[in-house]
Amino acid sequence: MGKYLVKRILHGIVSVICVVIIVMILVYSLLQRELIFGGDPNYSKMVSNARTTYEYSRYEAFGYVDYIPYADYINSLISSGELNSETRKDAVRLGRTADDDNETAAKYVKQFSEMYQSKGYEIMRLDADTKSNGQIKDGGQPTIFAVRDKPLISRVVNYFTHMLFIDNIHYVDESVDIGKRGLTFTLYDPVYNPTGTEHKFSPAIIGNGTLHKYLLYFDGHFPFIHQQFATLNLGESYTVNRGIDVFTTMTESQGSYVLKPMTFPTGLVEDSADDLHSATYSAGSRDMNKAYAERFTDDYTNVLTHKVGKSRLGYSFVIGIISTILAYILGLPIGLLMARYKDGILDKIGTVYIMFIIAVPSLAYIFLFKALGGSWFHLPTLFNVDSKDKLMYILPIISLALPSVANLMKWMRRYMIDQMNSDYVKFARSGGLSETEIFTKHIWKNAAIPITHGIPGSVIFAMTGAIITERVYSVPGAGGLLTVAINKYDNGVIVGVTLFYAILSVISIILGDVLMSMVDPRISFSDKAR
Repeated sequence: MGKYLVKRILHGIVSVICVVIIVMILVYSLLQRELIFGGDPNYSKMVSNARTTYEYSRYEAFGYVDYIPYADYINSLISSGELNSETRKDAVRLGRTADDDNETAAKYVKQFSEMYQSKGYEIMRLDADTKSNGQIKDGGQPTIFAVRDKPLISRVVNYFTHMLFIDNIHYVDESVDIGKRGLTFTLYDPVYNPTGTEHKFSPAIIGNGTLHKYLLYFDGHFPFIHQQFATLNLGESYTVNRGIDVFTTMTESQGSYVLKPMTFPTGLVEDSADDLHSATYSAGSRDMNKAYAERFTDDYTNVLTHKVGKSRLGYSFVIGIISTILAYILGLPIGLLMARYKDGILDKIGTVYIMFIIAVPSLAYIFLFKALGGSWFHLPTLFNVDSKDKLMYILPIISLALPSVANLMKWMRRYMIDQMNSDYVKFARSGGLSETEIFTKHIWKNAAIPITHGIPGSVIFAMTGAIITERVYSVPGAGGLLTVAINKYDNGVIVGVTLFYAILSVISIILGDVLMSMVDPRISFSDKAR
């Protein structure tokens, strides 16, 4: 069993990598990259050379190219001490054309070009765009930059090597004065003991020089113990939730802010929704924002907020897991009874229901049950994140459970009937066992074995949500995240969500195999059994 699991896990990892590679080929090679500007309001405002530089800066953000502006190169020389502020003025003052460059600018443009051409970059120089009277147009200033397409292999390697981020005390740039780097362990978390006079037992590990201020902390929310030593990075969103990691997009709470009295590190007390435990480092933030300076004693100022609703994964999982439980509770017994009383009234009614679910498009019967539930039973037909009314869950759960119930009924009936014609059933009958005993002690157990393989997948895929059901009832779940990302050409979310789905698929298959071997001792994955 152990060797089998290791082999399946390795095969699963290879499969996940292959899926990501295929998706990256589709996204970055086969789709026109210009489509990313379709919903970009800034792009339509750009003209002349400014539009071209904006295009390449967005191509870099979306992962298509490596883009190096000449100004960044000059700034790196200043940081290394090769240039000073006076020399910089001449170096960045480009002429309208290359022939018009001053001596200093020509020197560093040549260095810039030679350096990046040797690395495989294409050097693009845009001369000044002038009017008929010789005046430079808005956005027509001369510019120069280096650009190259990102190779697929480097994109894949970079994605997987940066997937798991391990926080450390050397994360913050060495040139930034942050005080003494290190980790501090306390039994009394300052968030829960802000004045120093309270003594609520709340252990925490606080970092300085790390990305996250709180690397380990306890609170009253599931799973109660939280760590940020290692965090998952599925890729950054560019349009769906701009600047936020895909995993955070799926797991952060939604809805209106939950305000409560909060004592900030400076001692300031005010009603706020800030989650101080989520604080991450933002260099120079207190100098640039007076409000941060009034609240925080260091630059760990970038925080998430407490909101009244669940996360995308939260809503999808609650609705999905309840509908899955409901489907198994109803589908398996009904399928068993349909087989037990084959060609009876229950079997015929069940068959009609199965045919209805198969024949009618899911969108049609979801809208049908939505209309019936709203008009006959006065149930909420639209989801409200800020509402605490549990009735709004009923229609999405029922709509999601309906096809699963029919599917389980169909397969349970089929497996039961297949077992009824087996030789061991005939021997059991000849041995004097009653039909009830045969069904409960023999047929049921054997017919349930293939059904158990799908249980882990049903539970795990509750997290992925249901696209149509969530759209119809306006559920802010994870189901529609991938379609929204595709419509907005958000490459980071497309790749990240696909990776998430692929990992869940591998896990569900492995757990299904393990569960089958536990239910049926005859199934063994060891080499000796072969």
